[in-house]
Amino acid sequence: MGSAEMGTGMTDTKKAVVKEGRTALGIEFGSTRIKAVLIDETHQPIAMGTHDWENRLENGIWTYSLEDIWNGLQDCYRSLAADVKEKYGEVLTQIGSIGFSGMMHGYMAFNQEGELLVPFRTWRNTMTEEACRELTPLFQFNIPQRWSIAHLYQAILSGEEHVKDITFFTTLAGYIHWKLSGEKVLGIGEASGMFPIDSEILDYDRKMVAQFDELTAGKGYGWKLEEILPKVLCAGEDAGRLTESGAKLLDPTGTLKAGIPMCPPEGDAGTGMVATNSVRVRTGNISAGTSIFSMVVTEKALDKVHEEIDMVTTPDGHPVAMVHCNNCTSDLNGWVSLFGEFAERFGMKVDKNELFGTLYKEALSADTDCGGLLAYNYFSGEPVTGLQAGRPMFVRLPDAKFNLANFMRSHLYSAMAALKIGNDILLKEEKVQVDSLMGHGGLFKTPVVGQQLMAAAFNSPVTVMDTASEGGAWGMAVLAAFMMEKEEGEELPDYLSEKIFAGQTGTTIAPKPEDVEGFDRFVERYRNTLPAEKAAAQFFVSE
Repeated sequence: MGSAEMGTGMTDTKKAVVKEGRTALGIEFGSTRIKAVLIDETHQPIAMGTHDWENRLENGIWTYSLEDIWNGLQDCYRSLAADVKEKYGEVLTQIGSIGFSGMMHGYMAFNQEGELLVPFRTWRNTMTEEACRELTPLFQFNIPQRWSIAHLYQAILSGEEHVKDITFFTTLAGYIHWKLSGEKVLGIGEASGMFPIDSEILDYDRKMVAQFDELTAGKGYGWKLEEILPKVLCAGEDAGRLTESGAKLLDPTGTLKAGIPMCPPEGDAGTGMVATNSVRVRTGNISAGTSIFSMVVTEKALDKVHEEIDMVTTPDGHPVAMVHCNNCTSDLNGWVSLFGEFAERFGMKVDKNELFGTLYKEALSADTDCGGLLAYNYFSGEPVTGLQAGRPMFVRLPDAKFNLANFMRSHLYSAMAALKIGNDILLKEEKVQVDSLMGHGGLFKTPVVGQQLMAAAFNSPVTVMDTASEGGAWGMAVLAAFMMEKEEGEELPDYLSEKIFAGQTGTTIAPKPEDVEGFDRFVERYRNTLPAEKAAAQFFVSE
């Protein structure tokens, strides 16, 4: 068969899949883009839609308006439907299952009439410090500022009028799902960013719920916490159907049929775990780009409270230790650009990918502890190391081995150092076991280098897949498919390993003992010199 005939045959097959609704759709609300991915029965993307948007700062609050949300969702779906029409000549009227995900945390509170009481407060707001200072010791559980319960309690502490009128509060993904299905539910991973979860009962921690109610008992509100929280559902559970009104909200043309099964709405952390096959106990994933974070699925809750570590869950309810750092590649990219500028001064036009690759690979021949060179990559503050503001900084000892290899390695280490400090708590203090880590993001684009150094940071093998997935929206579509396809007793980790990622190949690099030891020495010096970074942030300011 010729390639043209093969292409036509494949298109005809996909056309039938679309026409018969043998598909699953995932839509994810990211911070700068809403993305829709439609997958077929083989779980491969067959159509996509996007809508770019930006949060806005209004009256000191980072928010998106309801108009932003619905216009964005409808435009994203319109883009998807147009992609389907262009590729397969079919009008999208039915879909096998749908799932929605979004930026975790934040605060959307509603009254009895379903009206939004205050503008949506996104995860980006850092206005809940007072609430966290009270809730963390009360619960003996780390409550970060971006969590929904922190926003609710801060509103209580601030005496906000709207609190007495709350009948329901949720996240962005939970809001979308509610309006499209009528169901006030959340996937357990997303719910774990609202309020602490007890993985034994797969629900909100009952002791902490009671503690919160006792804390607020004298306020005279007509609600108790459990009455206003969304119901918790695990991956694979039925989360309702697309209603007639919901279908018109999603597709104002009226073309999409109602009645489509909907899976529990999830957070972007959960969809990221699914998209990297990192939901099994003792696995994890590391996302390394402008910021860097790791998520490790633990066998049990941690023994102690650590403010550096957020405890959330997988979409099927296993505890996950998350370390999130604000800074990763920005300073590293700045230095690479400087070297590129230097090369241009000598008339050399260097390909950007080649420039990054050459400089990164140079780091592999460096001293494992960077030979007396030290760098801080802090463009902004870094909660893990207690920095309120950041200043990129490079320091070296007078007798340091100052060469290009050590210089590049020091900046690559710096991009990972705060993450290593957070995860050293997990691995060395809490004795958490990690069998495998999946790396993704810009830091891993150059083969070997990022993997080898990250393996040293975690003292664990790091794998990078040969082909990148479509990210969180694809992960959400897979969760929607799982709800429809799972067999009796089939668990999410097995479904992913055997039906989604089977046959996919990647490169795994194990840690070298000398790299592990060298990174440890670098981080010890990094910790000891943090006061200099703090001083730079305090005194090196714009005039």
